[in-house]
This record gives sequence, structure tokens and C-alpha cells, in this order.
Amino acid sequence: MSEDIRDVEFEERGALGIIRLNRPKALNALTREMCVAIRERLAAWRDSPRVAATLIEGEGERAFCAGGDVVKVARSAQEGSDDWWRFFFDEYRMNSAIAHFPKPYVAFIDGITMGGGVGVSVHGDYRVATERTLFAMPETGLGLIPDVGGTHVLPRLPGATGIYLALTGYRARAADCLYLGVATHFVAADALPALRDRLAAVAAKGSAAVRAALDAAASDPGAAPLAAHREAIDRHFSHPTVEAICESLAGDRDDWAQETLRELETKSPTSLKLSLAALRRGAERDLDECLAMEYRIVRRIMTMDADFFEGVRALLIDKDKAPKWKPARLSDVDDAAIEAHFAPLGDAELRLP
Repeated sequence: MSEDIRDVEFEERGALGIIRLNRPKALNALTREMCVAIRERLAAWRDSPRVAATLIEGEGERAFCAGGDVVKVARSAQEGSDDWWRFFFDEYRMNSAIAHFPKPYVAFIDGITMGGGVGVSVHGDYRVATERTLFAMPETGLGLIPDVGGTHVLPRLPGATGIYLALTGYRARAADCLYLGVATHFVAADALPALRDRLAAVAAKGSAAVRAALDAAASDPGAAPLAAHREAIDRHFSHPTVEAICESLAGDRDDWAQETLRELETKSPTSLKLSLAALRRGAERDLDECLAMEYRIVRRIMTMDADFFEGVRALLIDKDKAPKWKPARLSDVDDAAIEAHFAPLGDAELRLP
């Protein structure tokens, strides 16, 4: 049994509920309508005796989900519509629903998995990477922060690797994803259809059977490139401020350190400082608290800052890849302005279970 709702398809195959993101030309980027539909379907499957487990996947070979439709979000805000904040509101509620879903939740993170794609996968029980997986939180290059619960997940990755991913937007392949724990299994892409069928066949038997099917299909993706730089990542990215991180990298003549510093210098200074501040707070909060904090921040970003609109222009609209950040230097970012992003929203707060 299957059903299409706008750009997301739902199917029940045996006792497996399947969510299929169905915007392959847009790299399966999320819209508000998709987020609402997924949350509502999870609520129905949560209470349904027919569905014992859930699988989410993306249509096409290029992407699982490249994120939210940020071009649409930016245009909405610039036009004075309220669609932009409603998108974040419903996306974060969906992220929370995934985290609280009481049945096994499996994500095939096959292809590009970024931003919002992380949010619809990493909060579930199992994430299956393939040789096509490209996992990243690239928000500092867009004038945003690593949201969709990223402020909860990233600080809990090994050592300072989560801080490194958040600030640099590093693109992790399958081996890195297993090393970091953002993926739980590696399966070749051409084996996913058989694994989907197997999950449908065993879902009714419960969580242990789902895990056993995933374990049986898994193989070794090889060595993780990040492992070779782990000591340097922990040494540089454990510093308490972005300025100290950059100073530490600048003092290290290693090629990797210099390349990493150059990468940081391309990011929005405001986003770098906001992201680090949010991740430090997120390390002490549960997921729903982090989502509520992120909602405060993005509401302020869209109304107080210009970098998000400039990042979207430079990377996604004009594609000149030459954003002009304001301010352009870390030293010119006002710490009081950073702190103002965390202030309560009053009646506009995001309230979650």
C-alpha cells in the first residue's frame, strides 16, 4: 500500500513503513509540507498495529536529502511572508518526532546527506551509509548554524570532531561516518533494495530482527580519513573560542592545519561564533531543548543578520562562491550580538514534548 503526499511518498510493505523523499531534481530537499506530512505519518505509524518499523530513503542516486529548501526560505523572508519561520517550526517538530518515535527507525543515507537530511536520519536508531554517502553540516558557509538538532548531536561525537564538522562543513564519506558514529552500518548501494525487502520481511518480528538484518548486510568501508587527523582535530578544536581555534591552527605549519584554517576563513564569522556558542550549550541539553534553542537562533538570524541571505545568494543563486560577510572579520563580531540570538522568544517559543 502506498500513498503520495506532495513531494514525499509513504508505503507500507509488510510491517515496514517506508518514507520516500521524492524530489530527486532538487536533491530531495525538504519543504515545509514534507516535514508536516512526515510528522503526521510518524504519529499514525506510532499507534498503528500494522507498522513495526520505519525506513526513510531518498529517490534517485545522487542524494538522500541535501537539506532544507533554503532558497525558498530566504525568498520567503525577503518577501515578508511568514513561511520561513513556519518551515523551521515544522521541521524541528518533525526532528523531535523522529527522535521520540518508539519503533525502529532506519535511514538509508545513500548519496548527499546534508543539513535537513541529517535531521531526518541521525535522530533515528540506524543510519546505513553507502559508497555514495556524502555527509556534512555546511551551515557556516550559508550564514546559518548546524541546526535540526545538530547542536545536540555534534558535541557528542568523539573528541572535538563534532566541533570540527560544525565549523568547517567537512564532507564525510562512509568510513568517516562509521568512525564518527553518524552511520551505524555500511552497505553497498546496489544491495539496498535487497536490504529493504529483508527489513520488510522481518519488521514484524521486532527490534532485534531489524538489527540482525542490518548487521547481516553490513560490510567494512575501509579506513576513515579523519582518524589520521584525530589528534590534531582534538588539539585545535577543543579551544573555547573560534579565535583561539584559528590561532592554534595558524601556529601549526602542518599542511592539514593550514588548509583547515583557510577553509574557516571562507565561512561567515558570525555563523562560526554562533555555532560554537550553540554547540557548547547543546552539550548540556537534551534534543528538544537544543531544537528550541536553535529555533531562537534562526529566528534571530533571519531578522538581525544579513549573512544568511548573502550565503544563499553566493552559493545557491548566483553561485559565484564569493560571499561578502558582514562583518567580514571575527574580531568585528560583537559578542553581545551573539548572545542576543539566544534570548527567549516569549509566545513565539518552539515548545516540544
